[in-house]
Amino acid sequence: LFLPTGAMAAATTSYRRVALGGLAVGAAARWRRRLLPDGCVLRLAPARGAAAAAEPGPCRTVTVEVGGRKMELSSGKLARFADGSAVVQLGDTAVMVTAVSKTKPSASQFVPLVVDYRQKAAAAGRIPTNYLRRELGSTDKEILTSRVIDRSIRPLFPVGYFYDTQILCNLLAVDGVNDPDVLAINGASAALALSDIPWNGPIGAVRVGLVDGETIINPTRKQMSSSALNLVIAGASQNQVVMLEASAENVLQQDFCHAIKVGVKHTQQIIQGIQQLVKEQGVVKRTVQKLFVAPEEIVECVKKLAFNKIYAVFTDSSHDKISRDEAINKIRLETEEQLKEKFPEAEPYEIIESFNMVSKDIFRNLVLNEYRRCDGRDLTSLRDIKCEVNMFKMLHGSALFQRGQTQVVLCTVTFDSLESSVKSDLISTAVSGIKDKNFMLHYEFPPYATNEIGKVTGMNRRELGHGALAERALKPIIPQDFPFTIRVTSEVLESNGSSSMASACGGSLALMDAGVPVSSAVAGVAIGLITKCSVEKGDIEDYRLLTDILGIEDYYGDMDFKMAGTNKGITALQADLKLPGIPVKIVMEAIQQATAAKREILQIMNQTLAKPRPNRKESGPVVETIHVPLSKRLRFVGPGAYNLKKLQAQAGVTVSQLDEETYSVFAPTPSAMHEAREFIREICKDDQEVNLEFGAVYTATITEIRDSGVMVKLYPNMTPVLLHNSQLDQRKIKHPSALGLEVGQEIQVKYFGRDPTDGRMRLSRKILQTPATTVLKTLTDKNSIVLGGTVPQSSTSSQ
Repeated sequence: LFLPTGAMAAATTSYRRVALGGLAVGAAARWRRRLLPDGCVLRLAPARGAAAAAEPGPCRTVTVEVGGRKMELSSGKLARFADGSAVVQLGDTAVMVTAVSKTKPSASQFVPLVVDYRQKAAAAGRIPTNYLRRELGSTDKEILTSRVIDRSIRPLFPVGYFYDTQILCNLLAVDGVNDPDVLAINGASAALALSDIPWNGPIGAVRVGLVDGETIINPTRKQMSSSALNLVIAGASQNQVVMLEASAENVLQQDFCHAIKVGVKHTQQIIQGIQQLVKEQGVVKRTVQKLFVAPEEIVECVKKLAFNKIYAVFTDSSHDKISRDEAINKIRLETEEQLKEKFPEAEPYEIIESFNMVSKDIFRNLVLNEYRRCDGRDLTSLRDIKCEVNMFKMLHGSALFQRGQTQVVLCTVTFDSLESSVKSDLISTAVSGIKDKNFMLHYEFPPYATNEIGKVTGMNRRELGHGALAERALKPIIPQDFPFTIRVTSEVLESNGSSSMASACGGSLALMDAGVPVSSAVAGVAIGLITKCSVEKGDIEDYRLLTDILGIEDYYGDMDFKMAGTNKGITALQADLKLPGIPVKIVMEAIQQATAAKREILQIMNQTLAKPRPNRKESGPVVETIHVPLSKRLRFVGPGAYNLKKLQAQAGVTVSQLDEETYSVFAPTPSAMHEAREFIREICKDDQEVNLEFGAVYTATITEIRDSGVMVKLYPNMTPVLLHNSQLDQRKIKHPSALGLEVGQEIQVKYFGRDPTDGRMRLSRKILQTPATTVLKTLTDKNSIVLGGTVPQSSTSSQ
């Protein structure tokens, strides 16, 4: 139908006006008609989801009791235009999660899922402190939480579902008691389950704490502050495990396994609650245009053309990562050319995926049926490990850890002042209670580590996640009272699997090389999984666990199970699955296999460096404390902190106040600390020589005449102090010249101590015009500024 330009514009404007008024969207009609001024008819289709939003259904709510506390899941009230929306509330903390998926496929060859978790300042009752006073880029906490949600829901999407899908998590309210991240996982599960998006859920998630040996489900922030365990579990129906994320204070293996079992049990209650909501709403999943899977006839053709060639490569243990990849790629190119000739109408993805499927089946069957790995190891063997410390003498600490072709070098330790600790933003502090941290690990993965090229930009989500895992692994062994902020940097120079666990091993060696008195060494290892599932039910019929997996074993496998800890217990764990869930039994076996490998790695590491060095390196930083009595604080700090600023500028040191009378001085080198000592002695030397007795009478020398009084000295190297006009004479005077006072003249003054607020001397000449007081002088070191060491005991003498 061709319309005049003016008529079309009028129709569009009219339709928008009516639609905004809520009158043009109906639940019954799919098409709406509107007569145009010239008698033409324009048919307009409402936006997808608009019909359902115009006549909203009832708001449905389900309350689930988890760990003795009530969790509320609701849907149907907020964000009704989204494919799925849910609100989860625990206590007064509430999170809204929406799910939207396109109906047209994308060009990706994987599930194009994006999860964004955003902390809203208003939810915590705060205003952002940046210059725009609004939320800007994602924080580390937001990115890490988004990754946890992604890893929990991604395995349950159908194979070949390549449709852009977005999950948005918005904090509605935060009470500062309940952490919203676990609620966001449950909200994402509910939103997907209640939508028409194909998804094989729901799942449930809980946090498990361990306080005084007792497991607590969804502990409060106060309980978490004393908890030895922070475990987040995402579970599927029938007590299946989908995702694990944990940090622990050296928790024993049996306690850790018990916490997992308890957590999985409680996830089932949340799953039942979501299933009840789905049943009440009568959800019907959409029929997608196409699931991108390899056609059976092309797969069979690939087997005939390339099976033996691929098998020969995977059974040749002389290959390393690069040569094996090159050999497989050569076979791939040859096979694809033959397939294009035989199947000219096949899409490029179908050919590529068919080859990948055959390669994957060959690789997995070697492990399942022949117990063979592509590098010749048995299922529980480690790769060759080499360790080296003290790589560069100028660094505070450094180490090299190489496991097979995974090399983490320049695992360095840097000390800095406590002022350099990471300061959390106000919103993260309000949500989690963590204000700052003085230990951090930064993980770097440059493109050359896998023989690739790419942009070397800032940190990406993967690097942040791997660094956070290695940081959690090492944090429990760091002493709480260490006087420096510690930064560990882990740069991956070669990568063939499990570089994050190599970072934990290298970081542990670097910390000991730097002389950090760690409680024990830490090692980590990755465990893989190859399964065989039944065609009918999809249950796992057979499986193999692999110790210290390669990159290709991670790619073709079903699980990446990373665990780190000491000889005593577990400090960190992370499990990522490609299956929609595995039994708890397999998780327990993986922990047992990782524990055995961890102890073997620790023995190898101990041959290089068994315990921390007794002393830090000579080139390292120095920290000393200074005792400054309140009466001397003004002299030490200076007007407007002038002395401190000058000290930091000249010597390059950092001065921070610990309490009212104690300051900490951080120097990057011993020579800088020596320079700082000399500077402090110079500015405070007159305050360290003579101590005055309250009420004693002294002879003062006038050094300057001012309108407000005279400047006097009680001893030669003293900084002049002001004797105000009001304290010069019993009579009221406006200028010292009225009394005939001159520079150089000596006068008698009485000492009344120092002002408690600014430390200034309080002197008076006026009081001596009454009967004189006995002169009593007491010298003491009690109020001296003390550099480095303890405050000296007082000693007195009389004059």
